[in-house]
Amino acid sequence: MALKITDACVNCDVCEPVCPNRAIAMGPEYYLIDPARCTECVGHHDEPQCVVVCPVECIEPDALHAESHAELAARFRALTGATEHAA
Repeated sequence: MALKITDACVNCDVCEPVCPNRAIAMGPEYYLIDPARCTECVGHHDEPQCVVVCPVECIEPDALHAESHAELAARFRALTGATEHAA
């Protein structure tokens, strides 16, 4: 499933630059993840890089956007035009 950033976000700016899909952007109050662009880094990395770098652990699965690994991989291919590689 796509990820979401909770209101515990402190706007530290570390998640946005590590997102390979450019799914993270500053919202009105804190960073937001665009579920149409989030692949949880499937196709790019073994684990979501935003989760890895977040110092306050405010990034969690978004239950409103539940998706399988296959769906995330299909989104990766659609966004990049590439084939998934072993990360």
